[in-house]
Amino acid sequence: MKPKRFYPIENKEILMAAIKYVHLECFKLCHVALGKYLPVAGNLGIFCHDEKEYEFLTELGEDLTDFRDSLYGKYFRLYKPIVIPANDDIPETKYEYLYIRKPDELRPEVGDVDFIISENEFEKIRNSEAVNDISIFNRPDLGMCGLSSSDFDVLSFLTTKTITEVLGK
Repeated sequence: MKPKRFYPIENKEILMAAIKYVHLECFKLCHVALGKYLPVAGNLGIFCHDEKEYEFLTELGEDLTDFRDSLYGKYFRLYKPIVIPANDDIPETKYEYLYIRKPDELRPEVGDVDFIISENEFEKIRNSEAVNDISIFNRPDLGMCGLSSSDFDVLSFLTTKTITEVLGK
């Protein structure tokens, strides 16, 4: 894993490049683990690596998102959804929420995407430690499980609900 790719994010162009990168890499990680692409929950996260980057992205986030419309005070609805066109066999995808994660020195990844999976598949996966050499970690506090690999500098999360279902919208 290349540590802190895109760091520091200092302008909107670098942020958009990081978003596209996270999108593609998360889809690839999910495909390696499960052998297929899944639909997204509707949100994408960017991970900050120091307070200065977090402050900048929070300010930039105010231009891109409605801070009054959030989930858990950290997933903010984008004024204009981000649509990433299809790329080879990765489908076109629309993100309606952006998450800017506070710095965590234990998490050097660029970001994450949440994917929707059936209840049946979720139960099988969340009780595993790995699938196709991809590590699985359980997040029962969020009703999710995560996929990670040292070959990727992103995380993918699996859940059974879209972000709008969680929000009740």
